[in-house]
Amino acid sequence: MKIFNKAFIYLFCLVFTFSNQLNAKSVPESFAELAEKLMPSVVNISTTQTIRTTTNQFPFQFPPGSPFEEMFKDFQRPTERKSSSLGSGFIIDKNGTIVTNNHVIANAEDILVRVNSKEYKAKVLGSDPLADLAVLKLESKDTFVPVSFGNSEKAKVGEWVVAIGNPFGLGGTVTSGIISAKHRDINLTRYDNLIQTDASINQGNSGGPLFNLKGEVIGINTAIIAPGQTGSIGIGFAIPSNDASNIIDQLIKYGETRRGWLGVRIQEVTKEIAEVEKLEKAKGALVASVSEGSPADKAGLKAGDIILEFDGKKIDTMKELPKAVANTKVGKSVVLKIWREENLISKRLVLGRLESSKEFKEGQKTKKPRKKSEVEIDSLKIVVRDINEDDIKERNLPKNSKGVVITEISNRSPISRFVNVKNIILEIQKTPVSSNSIDSLVETIIKKGEKTLLLTIVNNNNRRRYVGVKIN
Repeated sequence: MKIFNKAFIYLFCLVFTFSNQLNAKSVPESFAELAEKLMPSVVNISTTQTIRTTTNQFPFQFPPGSPFEEMFKDFQRPTERKSSSLGSGFIIDKNGTIVTNNHVIANAEDILVRVNSKEYKAKVLGSDPLADLAVLKLESKDTFVPVSFGNSEKAKVGEWVVAIGNPFGLGGTVTSGIISAKHRDINLTRYDNLIQTDASINQGNSGGPLFNLKGEVIGINTAIIAPGQTGSIGIGFAIPSNDASNIIDQLIKYGETRRGWLGVRIQEVTKEIAEVEKLEKAKGALVASVSEGSPADKAGLKAGDIILEFDGKKIDTMKELPKAVANTKVGKSVVLKIWREENLISKRLVLGRLESSKEFKEGQKTKKPRKKSEVEIDSLKIVVRDINEDDIKERNLPKNSKGVVITEISNRSPISRFVNVKNIILEIQKTPVSSNSIDSLVETIIKKGEKTLLLTIVNNNNRRRYVGVKIN
């Protein structure tokens, strides 16, 4: 028994010693020097835009379909108010070129950038909603301290990272964590390939840098997952520097992106499809259709082809192909390896430009022009319209019901995880809402310091339910 105890104690000591040695090697003693070095290069961004709505001059409303409804529409007063938002960014050259997220500056009328304690106006050099990136230029002749990009592909899961930004308007905030995962796809953008980190990222951190311990930018903080709340729960995402660098260079040089284009619509290769096509395993991207006159069409690609390799890069999953094509220079001659009728063949083609393609332009038009009846609710980042008689009949609502139908909802809306397009919001805090009242009601609730919105909704199955949403 004594021998066993001695052996156990010895083993414990070995484990304890090894653990201490491991921690000593992997855990930095302090981030102070790193933070001090990088702080001057991280900026706080504030933007303003004008929100236009209409308000009813009368203290009453008429039920949908009432003959008085149309009569009194002429008395609705257009109103304007200023809305502001906060974000982060970082300086990439001494002349004051700044990288941030597109959603930080989208639709901004004025952009102010705080560098340390000094404020500057900034203009947009270029922006890319598809990758959620934007490049700004400070309107100043001052000299600034830039940071450099690192190689995000060399970053490993488990490595320490540091995030610096402007969460909730608290400028110059430093948080640390590790890389939790790489190559995450959360359907945020068309080209998701995100770094996941547990470094604390909150509202206002968007556009800020994610540094490695060398002080190199390996990611641009862009999103968090925080179900039911606005704060961080340790699941944040950053655009990898390797993906961002090419786009940033294009935005600086051209003011826009120039992505490669094949001209095919693709889908996943399932096990069943692989079995039928006599592929050894499910891999590649299955061509569902080929656009007439596209580079793929000119090269002889057909529906039913399976693209296994693009320009020397193996395509294991469907989502790898659009990313590989987009990151390839327009006009480059590339070779595709294709599985067709149980044979591996090669096709050479010259890449076109995505932004000039018919399908891209048509895709841009999918955002329907906003109807006069639709109102943007800035506080909730949704677009709504008032319910009408057709809604009341179709959704089995009581006569003279009030409420709004959601027609658009941003993935950054605080209620996006709880409601869907075509859901009806009847009440907030048990107060009936309309398109003219909902925004001011929410803002009043927020100003009072209340932390939760209680929504009364009718879902798309016509079921009435209550939803509690954390907002503070």
